[in-house]
Amino acid sequence: MRIVYIHQYFNTPEMSGGTRSFEMARRLVASGHEVHMVTSNREQSSSTDSAWQETVEAGIHVHWLACQYNNKLSIFQRLKAFSHFARKACKKATTLDGDVIFASSTPLTVGIPGVYASKRSKVPLVFEVRDLWPAVPIAMGVLNNRLLRMAAIQLERRIYRHSSEIIALAPGMRDGIVSQGINPEKVHVIPNSCDFGLFRVPDKLGQQFRSQYEWLGNRPMVTYTGTLGRVNNVQYMAQIASHSLKINPDIRFVVVGSGAEQEAITMEAKRLGVLDVNFFMLGNKPKKEMPAIMSASTICTSFVSGIPILKDNCANKVFDSLAAKRPIAVNHGGWLGELIEERKCGIQLPNSNAEEAARLFNQRISDNKWMANAREEAVRLGEEQFNRDKLAIQLESVLKRAVGDRGEEQTVENLKSAA
Repeated sequence: MRIVYIHQYFNTPEMSGGTRSFEMARRLVASGHEVHMVTSNREQSSSTDSAWQETVEAGIHVHWLACQYNNKLSIFQRLKAFSHFARKACKKATTLDGDVIFASSTPLTVGIPGVYASKRSKVPLVFEVRDLWPAVPIAMGVLNNRLLRMAAIQLERRIYRHSSEIIALAPGMRDGIVSQGINPEKVHVIPNSCDFGLFRVPDKLGQQFRSQYEWLGNRPMVTYTGTLGRVNNVQYMAQIASHSLKINPDIRFVVVGSGAEQEAITMEAKRLGVLDVNFFMLGNKPKKEMPAIMSASTICTSFVSGIPILKDNCANKVFDSLAAKRPIAVNHGGWLGELIEERKCGIQLPNSNAEEAARLFNQRISDNKWMANAREEAVRLGEEQFNRDKLAIQLESVLKRAVGDRGEEQTVENLKSAA
């Protein structure tokens, strides 16, 4: 197959951020498919609609459009970036002559070039839902303009109905899609996954990371890696660190990432008196450095704000933690929280009770037997349910199914015409 893969936030391992689309695409290439990634260069702005640039990354033909974007942009600036990319990607995706269009959100607007290219090229569209948009920004009060909300809801429904197949990253997301009147048989759950090849590293890499920081040494380290946005509520981690000072001052809480809330988190940590005491912010790190950071971690974390719809999230950091054989602490419940609790491979924290969370961290970190068992269960769960190689095969089968269904429909039409 020749696959046109549209993802505005594509990252290589040399970049910071999630690499799901890179990892899935390179596996599709390894299976003999030709993959053209349509994406954006978020570090470069353009006022002249400059030409696309093409590179080859691990066999993937990557088409980059200059379209500046970061988590600190206002809602208006974000919508402008989404619109610019969607408009330019419509034409680019159509010219790539794919057998199937595979568009991965967020943002939801990637569905626009997905639908357009699918119709113009007369090929099927497979749409991947990473977050329920516009339900999430509406619930958070970010998308509060009535007309914009209505337009986003209509766009969501149109994309779902035009898609031959839909991929959801979590069971709750699947339920949300089906609730829109979509046939459940065309909605498939393929969650984020564990990359054991990347995260199974020698212990010495973690030790080397620890040796760079005098404040760390051999002390326990609780780590958050990823975006620092409103959704993530990493201020909660600073509040946990504050209570932890009274319970176990040796535990180090470390944040790796950047985003719109970075300054607010820093100010909260200063206010609480924990910044550079037992709470440290290291900024962005490229994906290729994450294995050493995970190896150095005692427990990894995933936080979200206390909005019910966010319980269905499927954060990469959870699966990276499992692959690195590290317990994971989450404060969002949902399917992942229930699974972590059932498999005893981490901690289900209260959503907003920082004092209780600090107590739980100290209790688990001080229990060597629990820690050893949680590490073994983490990697076992990852291997059984979230192996990236196996999930890539599932993705390939969904793409083939979309192309196959189209082929069968075309054969029927040809027979009708011949009759």
